[in-house]
Amino acid sequence: MSRVRVAIAGATGYGGSNLFRMLLGHPEVEISYLGSQSYVGKRMQEVYPHLPEFDLACEAWDVDAVRDRADVFILALPHGLSMHSVPALLESGKRVIDFGADYRLRGPAAYPRWYGIEHASPELLEEAVYTIPELDRERIAGARLVACPGCYPTSALIPLAPFLRTHAIDTRRIIVDSKSGVSGAGRAAVKLEYHFPEANEDVCAYAVTEHRHTPEIEQEASRIAGTEVCISFTPHLIPMTRGIFTSIYADLTGSLATDQAVEILRDAYDQEPFVKVLGANALPHTKSTVGSNFIHVTARVDGRVNRLILLSALDNLGKGEASQAVQILNVMMGWPETTAIDHITVYP
Repeated sequence: MSRVRVAIAGATGYGGSNLFRMLLGHPEVEISYLGSQSYVGKRMQEVYPHLPEFDLACEAWDVDAVRDRADVFILALPHGLSMHSVPALLESGKRVIDFGADYRLRGPAAYPRWYGIEHASPELLEEAVYTIPELDRERIAGARLVACPGCYPTSALIPLAPFLRTHAIDTRRIIVDSKSGVSGAGRAAVKLEYHFPEANEDVCAYAVTEHRHTPEIEQEASRIAGTEVCISFTPHLIPMTRGIFTSIYADLTGSLATDQAVEILRDAYDQEPFVKVLGANALPHTKSTVGSNFIHVTARVDGRVNRLILLSALDNLGKGEASQAVQILNVMMGWPETTAIDHITVYP
């Protein structure tokens, strides 16, 4: 039986290169195209010496030239670029997984507000599926176009979802406080704050009250809860290469003990291979998820103020991006969900 041809656009970024590494070991996949604007003519092992020999050289992205060369296109392109290519790919009968934000938000009016651009293919926003596999894999299975969730939203929505579904928390005043490693800015990041002397031995908040992942989190949290959810989201940059640590604070609508809150998480994710629920005697660590598709979560209740505290850790380039894209691909194609991403965390 022939393997499915997969094209990677943006293959030489951090997310794209991690995706390439995982798909190399995927038994159902043939990588048929590698796109890169910065390394045209280069092979992946020339750009990343840790990668094995691979004959395919990187090419410039040209949707008309490449759309017949793959069955599935995974687009690891900067925000605002995918929306110009996806219509042609879908018209050619292809299936698309988009790393970027181009199809994450349901309404076209959100794009000028959060991204400063008019959407080039707004007719596809309603069709595009944006969800995390653990939360709604049924919609992914039949989709032509899947918007891969961002790393911050994944870290927030997985722990929040069981409590939103059961209306256990006040949806009007949820605080999401996240810390990210510097790789979250991407390999081409040129801003001063991402340089080693600036980021090392420093912690800072950024995009306070205006981070682009805020509407994603609110949109999906509201869909899960069945009512409007308001989020105060503050991201921070911390001096490590990869990882996301998220702390969530929400007022409880009733009484709940820590062991009950942990049990709610266990009931929701007991059968999920990539969600590890920690008990009352353990807390998540980003180092425990590096190089993997795992997310570690737990819950605590501060009875003094009747507040739920949720904690999560994941690899922003793994469950937050590349390995989650492979998980989505597996669901789309009907393959075992853990195929090619059942890696044990790299430690230390």
